[in-house]
Amino acid sequence: MDYLLLIVGMVVLVQGANFFVEGASALARFYRIPTIIIGLTIVAFGTSAPEAAVSVTASIKGLNDISLGNVIGSSLINILVILGASALFMPIVVKERLIKREMPFALFASGLLIMFYFIGHQAIDRLEGVVLLLAFVIFMVVLLRGAFKHRETVKVDVDAKAPSKSIPLLIIGLIGVILGGDLVTEHASNIAVNLGMSEMLVGLSVVALGTSLPELVTSLVAALKKEADIALGNIIGSNIFNILLVLGLSAVISPIQLTLLGLVDLILLFIITLITLIFAFTNRTISRVEGLMMLMIYVGYFIFILIRN
Repeated sequence: MDYLLLIVGMVVLVQGANFFVEGASALARFYRIPTIIIGLTIVAFGTSAPEAAVSVTASIKGLNDISLGNVIGSSLINILVILGASALFMPIVVKERLIKREMPFALFASGLLIMFYFIGHQAIDRLEGVVLLLAFVIFMVVLLRGAFKHRETVKVDVDAKAPSKSIPLLIIGLIGVILGGDLVTEHASNIAVNLGMSEMLVGLSVVALGTSLPELVTSLVAALKKEADIALGNIIGSNIFNILLVLGLSAVISPIQLTLLGLVDLILLFIITLITLIFAFTNRTISRVEGLMMLMIYVGYFIFILIRN
């Protein structure tokens, strides 16, 4: 029954996120927000909603290993699997502002967590959770200022859904994400106990993959439609949301312990984010070869976390 309800929870999560993204994107187009901003904010927030629902719910229930593992695992999947697969389908052209601003900010966010391990007695306490949330607010202010600055350059989308149609989609999607998040958290934890798996492993693998499905679908479709801004913006924005907003909220609710194995995963996330920035910097493109390398790295990492369990 746990397996069935876990699958049901993931389906509800994905469909809820789809409704959320559809409604939010339509609302953004209606108000003439640039595509790159849509990818970094509206779409990224919508596709990160499952991670937020799962991690916050897990934190409320005292399952901090699932909360942390979900965020780290989802962030690694976003870069190595989703960005890698997207680049494999269609090489992704990276805009200058992503290289100079958003991608370094994602690197900074992962670096903050490593710093917290050493200065916070191997934990992310409530004060450090507040620091993460403040960093998220700064990120949003910078993005929104850029959005309003370039608003006049965006053409009116006459086909965009009016707010009266897009807002109900947002509400339905949010409800689906919350309900799905609760199902996934509860039954993934039960499966971990029954199989003798650690909660951290379940968070890094099963739950992380399930909650990353919205990013996977969104970015692959965007790449195939040659909407590189949405594909890459979704991934980078989602990682920033995962670390700053999701972990920040989770830590404020209940301080998160950081084990030595968790530190290893955090360092790997930092290194992978740095490598992605280097890939983007060279020729301003993430090529098919680089995408294949990312996928191979994730296969190696997945084998590693299975063995260490």
